[in-house]
Amino acid sequence: MIGSLRGTLVSKRPPSLMLDVGGVGYELEAPMSTFYRLPDTGRELMLVTHLVVREDAHVLYGFFTEAERTLFRNLLKISNVGPRIGLGVLSGMSVDGFYQCIRDKDIVSLTKIPGVGKKTAERLLIEMADRLPEAKEPDRAAIPVRSLAEGEASGALLALGYKPGEVLRMLKDLDSVKLSTEEMIREALRRVHRVAER
Repeated sequence: MIGSLRGTLVSKRPPSLMLDVGGVGYELEAPMSTFYRLPDTGRELMLVTHLVVREDAHVLYGFFTEAERTLFRNLLKISNVGPRIGLGVLSGMSVDGFYQCIRDKDIVSLTKIPGVGKKTAERLLIEMADRLPEAKEPDRAAIPVRSLAEGEASGALLALGYKPGEVLRMLKDLDSVKLSTEEMIREALRRVHRVAER
């Protein structure tokens, strides 16, 4: 199983993209929630992935966040819901927005997703009710990033307990091209300590 890929973004034409990983080009399909956050071609990128094995093909799906991949995998466990609908869900609404639809039993919003009719929406409401996250975990998708280093720094700061708004302020104006992940984290934490000392 290929769990993640880190490489250079070669091309991006929704829903497909290509990553060059050590000279090997990996073709992936991704939802629009991921495409909105992709860097320019030629930049480095890391995606978490899910491999779907069919009789006629092996298809690799890429996601910007673990939350997206988790929802995609949960959707695939539902009868008559395949990767296309999974991508449609993630392209039509945020992860949190989808879970809120399930909590609110909002069948109208679900049927607006391409490929989701009334019967499928009803099945989603029933079968996803048991798969709702108990607590919302920090999602680095909430923070726009300009580089791999900045994305990794954002994830590390969120894991330390800082809120997305705080992380945005901590990383603001830092040179995400010249600084490494570790340097960005150190500088961000220095900024917090300087503010606390005032």
